[in-house]
Amino acid sequence: MTPTVATTSRHAMTRNARSGFDLTSAGPSNGDVGAAPAMETRSFEVAALRSDGSLYVGQDKAPALPLFESAFAAFARGTLIQTVHGEVAIEDLQPGDMINTSSGEPAELIWIGSSTFVPADAGRRMPLIRIMPDSFGQSRPSSFLTVGPAARVLHTPHRLRAESGGARMLTPVAEFVDGVNVIEVVPPTPVRLFHLCLTRHAAIQAGGIEMETFHPGAAATQSVSHSLRDRFLGMFPQIGHISDFGPLAHPRAPDAAEEIII
Repeated sequence: MTPTVATTSRHAMTRNARSGFDLTSAGPSNGDVGAAPAMETRSFEVAALRSDGSLYVGQDKAPALPLFESAFAAFARGTLIQTVHGEVAIEDLQPGDMINTSSGEPAELIWIGSSTFVPADAGRRMPLIRIMPDSFGQSRPSSFLTVGPAARVLHTPHRLRAESGGARMLTPVAEFVDGVNVIEVVPPTPVRLFHLCLTRHAAIQAGGIEMETFHPGAAATQSVSHSLRDRFLGMFPQIGHISDFGPLAHPRAPDAAEEIII
């Protein structure tokens, strides 16, 4: 497939513009042997700034694998993001907007990814997480907040407080599910989920609590084929190598699949 790409300024962005990712065959490459099995795909949308400041808008299908879906499944439509001009619903943000970060220095929004998920899909059940008001402290969040499975909050889990040395950790929100303050929800209707990437990795105010912007992790592409790695990185116009995402702004709490990365 040969992609068609829209190039324009951010002020001339047309929300209905469509172009394709470079989604060539996901088959083996660089010495892999045998034909690749058919895999389920999902439609993803991206709006991003290229290095020269021009705008890329794209929509196409990519493998429905954790590597890909984690980049599109953090915040539900309607989540309020704190920008230098106040709170803005995530679906109204545009590449080039300046987002407040926990460091005190705003950073430019360079990438917005989104996709539609059906949490109650019998074949791929994917609970969302609803955070009740004040679950992480007064007005954190100020009203209930719904997030996807890729969401991480800047809050150290109880099990790691003794060894964290006082450092706050980016922890999967799913770890705080208790059935009362943080609960799983499975809406039967489609839900639009988003993720954001800034010029640097950061924690931002989302719905009144500090949440992580997208970063795949340094080892994210090590377990996939070269072709899948290239397809994934191709979704980020300013990224040529996994190292281009830069360092993490805060340590991540480890889970079953990931070590702490400083």
